[in-house]
Amino acid sequence: MTPAADDVTSLSAIGGGAHHGPPAFTTTHWSMVLEAQGESPAAQEALENLCRTYWRPIYAFVRREGIGPEEAKDITQGFFALILERKDFQSVRQEKGRLRSFLLASLKHFMANERRDAAAIKRGGGRTLIPLDEVESYDSGEFDRSDMLSADLLYDRRWAFTVLDRVFARLREESQKSANAPLLERLNTLLSDEPDRPSQAEIACEFGMTENAVKQAFHRLRQRYRQLLREEVAHTVATPAEIEDELRHLIAALRS
Repeated sequence: MTPAADDVTSLSAIGGGAHHGPPAFTTTHWSMVLEAQGESPAAQEALENLCRTYWRPIYAFVRREGIGPEEAKDITQGFFALILERKDFQSVRQEKGRLRSFLLASLKHFMANERRDAAAIKRGGGRTLIPLDEVESYDSGEFDRSDMLSADLLYDRRWAFTVLDRVFARLREESQKSANAPLLERLNTLLSDEPDRPSQAEIACEFGMTENAVKQAFHRLRQRYRQLLREEVAHTVATPAEIEDELRHLIAALRS
């Protein structure tokens, strides 16, 4: 689901005290990895989860560099296998502790120095982090587009959409557990930019509600959406001070 343009624009209002409730940043997946340096089982599990989650921007970068699908799969799998094996995060300091920057800098180094060994690294790891059917499904649509963003810009754009995918997944999960699940499911469609999304008036008619009641319910949903986005971004940085900058970077990437 792609967020509507007005929702993307309004994301800039998330920071600086615009959110309510307890701070989103406590102990995140990435900060756990950094603190434990990958030695504890919890940190290892967190790192594996991050690798499985953020393969799309990595694979997109490799493909935009002109590499074919099969070799790109090997490079992506080999890159993550090496990350899991080495658990070396010394370069994070110079990348300001952000997962996005760390992965891209590490990938560029990997492609410059160890690309030829990617398949061997993947096989030696004894496991496949990325389901190949997902890669093939993703690949068929992503690179048929006419736009030619640079590899770096495409990486950032796919990173942003990966973060949003996680936000919408959490929002759907919460909606399904709610007593108002049918209404919330319909309101979720208003967050997208799909041309056939219903109007608030149509939803009001469908559920026998006033349009004002639907408007208030959607307002609460958007607030929750923004809170979840902030939390998801917090999972990719090492300190709370970096959340605002990363949110701004995400907005810029979506507009690219």
